[in-house]
Amino acid sequence: MKKGVIIVLMTCVFMMTWTTGCTDKKPTSVDTVSLDTVIDTTSTDTLATLIAEQPQIPKAADELFDDFIFNFAANKKLQMKRIMFPLKVIEGDKTSYVKKSEWHMEHFFMKQGYYTLIFDNYKQMNVVKDTSINNVVVEKIYLNRMNVKKYMFERINGQWMLTSIEKGAKYHNTNASFLTFYQKFVTDSVYQINSLNNPVSFSGPDPDDDFSTMTGEIDPDTWEAFAPELPSDFIYNIMYGQKYTEGRQKIFVMRGIANGMEMQLTFKRIDGDWKLTKLSE
Repeated sequence: MKKGVIIVLMTCVFMMTWTTGCTDKKPTSVDTVSLDTVIDTTSTDTLATLIAEQPQIPKAADELFDDFIFNFAANKKLQMKRIMFPLKVIEGDKTSYVKKSEWHMEHFFMKQGYYTLIFDNYKQMNVVKDTSINNVVVEKIYLNRMNVKKYMFERINGQWMLTSIEKGAKYHNTNASFLTFYQKFVTDSVYQINSLNNPVSFSGPDPDDDFSTMTGEIDPDTWEAFAPELPSDFIYNIMYGQKYTEGRQKIFVMRGIANGMEMQLTFKRIDGDWKLTKLSE
């Protein structure tokens, strides 16, 4: 019996939230609508309601950007206070300004119940906990259009503020090659199979022991049972000041907002092509 088959039997239960499940169906392209049907957003909605009911943001929430952005995305009163109006909007060579009366509440990734991050290496992931960061960019990356909408945040006098927005910029940065690959990886099932390293390393929680982790390998024949449902229309990426390089590795992270779940997909460039080498929870 192949190792991948053994793992399939043991992990189907806890992989259901993130994957297509243990069925005979082939992975299909997934957009944000279908993801909403897979990820239980009840707890996310409850979290958003609780945040929205708070009269003001706790002072400590300005220390970590993650704490701030969740409050900013759920609390309308706070959001209106933390935007520098008139807000500068840059699109190509044109600059316009949005008045306070024209602003529409921006919920970012709150309604989908998760957000995504891209890193070059595991050490870089520690930047999320860095309280000294004063500039953060929240990117909304439209994969089909190959462009990015950037929300520019600055910490001014100890408080995070949205200072400007850049629209329609092509993602020509050092993540461009990976993003082009990723868009095809999540929309073309044949290409996805061909982009798997053989084998793909797997690690995740042991369903029989909350304090243990199980490891194994996935080969192309058993990938269908593990294939996670990944966003294919657009993704969010938070840049905490990390400096990207072209590099030979990208770590794509999906983090649940209210359920504490996390999935990491490690991709490496092998002989010029991106390959999925590791899937972990």
